[in-house]
Amino acid sequence: MTVSPRTSLGRLVPALLVSQVGFYVALLTPVQLLLTLRLSDLAGDDATSAFGIVTGAGALVALVFNPIAGRISDRTLWRFGRRRTWILTGSLAGAAALVALGAATSVWQVVLLWAFVQALFNFQYAATNALVADQVPAERRGGVSGLVGLTIAVGPLAGLALANGFEAGSARQWQAVAAVAAIAGVLAVVLLRDTRGVRGRGGENFLRTFWINPRHHPAFGWAWLVRFLITCAYASSSYNAFYLLQRFDVAEDEVGGMVLQLSLISVVLLAVTSVSAGYLSDAVRRQKPFIVFAGVVAAVALVLMAFAPSLAFVYVATGLLGIGTGAFFAIDLAMCVRVLPSTDDAGKDLAIINIANSLPQSVVPFVAPLLLAIGGYTALFGFLALLGVLGAVSVRRVPEIGQEHDESGRTAPITRHDLVSRTASDERTLA
Repeated sequence: MTVSPRTSLGRLVPALLVSQVGFYVALLTPVQLLLTLRLSDLAGDDATSAFGIVTGAGALVALVFNPIAGRISDRTLWRFGRRRTWILTGSLAGAAALVALGAATSVWQVVLLWAFVQALFNFQYAATNALVADQVPAERRGGVSGLVGLTIAVGPLAGLALANGFEAGSARQWQAVAAVAAIAGVLAVVLLRDTRGVRGRGGENFLRTFWINPRHHPAFGWAWLVRFLITCAYASSSYNAFYLLQRFDVAEDEVGGMVLQLSLISVVLLAVTSVSAGYLSDAVRRQKPFIVFAGVVAAVALVLMAFAPSLAFVYVATGLLGIGTGAFFAIDLAMCVRVLPSTDDAGKDLAIINIANSLPQSVVPFVAPLLLAIGGYTALFGFLALLGVLGAVSVRRVPEIGQEHDESGRTAPITRHDLVSRTASDERTLA
């Protein structure tokens, strides 16, 4: 097992926060606003379908590249550090792709460049998440996870505030977002201490390393499913701009400001919930009740969105989503780190868990046009509410803190020596 040189929490936590904020500024600001404006200009009445194609293709790229990036990070032997190398490379190269996207002149260019953006920033994301497993003490992970959970709202909020300072739909919006993402990556690297990665085993099959047998690691599998289902519910925010434009006839030049207002409501409530839930989880040594709460609250909020007769209901529903999001992302990362199969492969294994973040970005845009055609936003948000409830139910199968060695969730982190004895069985399963 590789032992990383510990960065003090006074430096590690700011590094994690700034790297994650940069990542979410880069990816969620376009999803929540910039891609809508760009595609409305390029595709006109077909903008909704084009948005689904762009975000769906980008999510599929993220789905592939996130675990690959995690594995490469685990095995990077450069002196600069296995995590620092890819935080820096991903943020700088991804920022360059964002600048190019702001100059795109056709939908196919947007599709291609957004795929590049997703691939590059997922190298940064995989390396950043692995630092929680590498360097955060187990007894502090709830609190740190709660702080990191803030970034999923702070990032796009900062990005939206920045973008609204420039002409709507202009290339300068993309350039400003790119600059923030690049600066965040550099600052994170400056704060961190890191070490080289682990050499791969002789004859290691690269593709087989991504298979984690759910019979051996059921808790890992259930944690993945919980993240997927509840993240699908929270993916509704990707359609906020279209929802306001199409259901409430908000003017295009006003939608950016309104999305920013909704995000501000969400982030304030998320901040309070995330930090308090994270530290409370560490204090009571429980995680599952917080996840159940998050899934149920998401469902209630989405039902309100589905039947909202006025914008006032939309604001209330957004506030509830902020509360649920805070509770979920405060606990989810700490729970997933706790059930990782291998401490040597934290980057790769967390990246496999992160597929549950990326896949909803593909699944939701894929099914959204059908649901919108069947029953409009009532059908779309109602379906996502159901997924939130299913996520809350599924967390019952994940062992609670201190129960990782129970037969129902035999997924306590293991070393490379332990993995060798399972290789033959896994290969027979794959065959």
